[in-house]
Amino acid sequence: MARQTGLLKVKGTLDNVTFYKSKDGHLAKMKTSVDAARIASDPAFARTRENGKEFGNSASAGKLLRDSLRNITVNISNTTNVARITQIMTQIKNMDTTSARGQRNVGVGISNASAKALLKGFEFNPNSLLGSMLYKPYALTPATGVINIVSLLPASDLTWPNGATHVSITGGFGNINFATGVVDFKLTNVVNLASVAASSNVTLTPTAVPSGTGTKIFLLKLEYFQLVNGIQYPMKNGAYNCLKIIEVA
Repeated sequence: MARQTGLLKVKGTLDNVTFYKSKDGHLAKMKTSVDAARIASDPAFARTRENGKEFGNSASAGKLLRDSLRNITVNISNTTNVARITQIMTQIKNMDTTSARGQRNVGVGISNASAKALLKGFEFNPNSLLGSMLYKPYALTPATGVINIVSLLPASDLTWPNGATHVSITGGFGNINFATGVVDFKLTNVVNLASVAASSNVTLTPTAVPSGTGTKIFLLKLEYFQLVNGIQYPMKNGAYNCLKIIEVA
């Protein structure tokens, strides 16, 4: 891939070079002469097929994760999530040390403690990190998924975006089996607090403990609002909202 630097930017194909515009600017790339049928059958492309199959598994695992958490990712928008999650799933796939090349997959790799550590701490909005918005420690009980924040004083224990008057705090507890695709996800209650509220204990309890034998994933979310004439309106399309995977077991 090459970058176009002249004053006149070209679009289209000339000989074997394709000129196009992307978010990275005006680019040019060579058009490949290898057709899909050859890649699918030629022994010379065996490694390519193996890599493609493993990448497909990583991408599917990433989609499973995103789809499983859709109920809690509402109003948490970031265009990099697909690529960032797929990258992590690829690293987790590489931790499958038992499957043959081309067969390595996230369902096996995720059993590795180091693989779980890769997923723990993932921020769904890298522009608004949980640690930069919530200063009070939180405690998770993995057996139940209950999250406790003791003596939370909103005015000083939270960062408040300009204009925000209220915050909603939510937790999530998911059981995701990356091998079978079976998922069970439970939201907690939502605790809504005003910026001027007194100190209080926040307890987030899932509606139930998710069933299944998959990977347990725990999340914590902050969502900001502005009160106008008695109605709480979301802040700036969720730009300040944050959601983090706080534990993986």
